[in-house]
Amino acid sequence: MTDLAYDYLDLDGMFSAEELELRDRVRGFVRDRIKPNIADWYENAYFPRELAREMGASGLLGMHLTGYGCAGRSAVEYGLAAMELEAGDSGLRTFVSVQGSLAMSAIHKFGSEEHKQRWLPDMAAGESIGCFALTEPDAGSDPAGMTTRAQRDGDGWVLNGAKRWIGLATIADVAVVWAKTDEGVRGFVVPTDTPGFTATAIEPKLGMRASIQAEIALSDLRLPEDAVLPEVLGLRGPFSCLNEARYGIMWEAMGAARDAYEDALAYALERRQFGVPIAAFQLTQQKLVDMMLEIQKGVLVALRTGRLKDAGTLRPQQISLGKLNNVREAIAVCRQARTVLGGNGITLEHSALRHANNLESVRTYEGTDEVHTLIMGQALTGISAFA
Repeated sequence: MTDLAYDYLDLDGMFSAEELELRDRVRGFVRDRIKPNIADWYENAYFPRELAREMGASGLLGMHLTGYGCAGRSAVEYGLAAMELEAGDSGLRTFVSVQGSLAMSAIHKFGSEEHKQRWLPDMAAGESIGCFALTEPDAGSDPAGMTTRAQRDGDGWVLNGAKRWIGLATIADVAVVWAKTDEGVRGFVVPTDTPGFTATAIEPKLGMRASIQAEIALSDLRLPEDAVLPEVLGLRGPFSCLNEARYGIMWEAMGAARDAYEDALAYALERRQFGVPIAAFQLTQQKLVDMMLEIQKGVLVALRTGRLKDAGTLRPQQISLGKLNNVREAIAVCRQARTVLGGNGITLEHSALRHANNLESVRTYEGTDEVHTLIMGQALTGISAFA
């Protein structure tokens, strides 16, 4: 094995020393706290809530936000951290994404000063957990079709409706809930102990098993006037948060792909058939080369996108390229890695199939392949193909 096996194009040379220090610190956390336990957590569908405070102490929660106890890291640094967490498992990485890129980001961007002071420091520390309630049973790719409504009632609001596939909802302390009002779509900061809020875990699942996804029922849930996010009206609010999460996903997918590839490479060098390591066979080498090609290209896509984001010039349509390509290719890499592992690849001793199962969910949320294809199609042609 050579050094080219891990970084063929010397992509590390494109990162600063500070960026690499952060990456290596998160990689060490994943190595010590996640990888020794993830097979059991995945098999038992267990989310290790106890890691939230450790992640908070490491500055990983809302790390791209500034103030209120947040680390104020760059977009590239956030991407590198997300890539390393995903190499551990998507379920644990999803916690960081839902907490920081969705719930905390919504409050940071659009909340009142009172909202920010009340929730962000505790969320950054991992003391409080947040969720982001947008998707509904009948409104996934088309959030404008949501049926959850918030109606004014005296000096407050009453919410009724249902949400589905809401990460962390059963353990969340606060939910950012999006609902239709007479004025348009508004966001609401909802403490989850409010009467009328019910969250139920979605089980069983074939992927994202070390994570929590839930259904939320809102039944005559009463909120004060100041529960509304004051700085946004319409779908621009949730979409801006989704773009934060979509950006992170292009990095994250490459973490899963890299972990599956490295496991397959090590196995191929050790596993012997017909008197030689299977890495000596031409077809095995072709598989390993194809995996490395897509991982290196995917990291380059993510890095270029991150530099644009840090420069303030990134367009939402450009995020779709990375999300669409990197998740799609990461699934292919993980499936290919499984074939190198042979029958052993279906066990939890190896990561490839676990990552592939998780990525099937990642492929769907924060915009399906079809949605991102049409976003790119409209950017190329100037013509919207959405219904």
